[in-house]
Amino acid sequence: MRILLDTSAYSKLIQGDSTIIEIVSNASAVFMPSIALGELLSGYYGGTRRAEMVGILESFLDSPTVKVLHITAETAQHYAQVDQYLRKKGKPIPRNDIWIAAIALEHGLKLLAIDKHFHEIPMLLLRP
Repeated sequence: MRILLDTSAYSKLIQGDSTIIEIVSNASAVFMPSIALGELLSGYYGGTRRAEMVGILESFLDSPTVKVLHITAETAQHYAQVDQYLRKKGKPIPRNDIWIAAIALEHGLKLLAIDKHFHEIPMLLLRP
């Protein structure tokens, strides 16, 4: 199984959540969207444990099964479709999460996220 980690799932992973650890451990490949990476770093830069948390994140990203995915023109098309769908449905979600969902859709990845609002997006593969 190939998974994309949302910010919330990565946070639970480093907090030791056993369900998240099991899913990540059993994944054949783990992807981190650059958007989530930015969210994490922003939080760490504003915190008191910056060096420690950035070090943990860098170690995670150095794993041979982990890769960062960036926004492409195709991602932007998925973003636009998801954004318009949610607006018409009257169920907007945070913009960064639309970008994360678009990356998951583009690459056909299972999205590992804690946030329930991802359930509003049709065709998005969710875990757990």
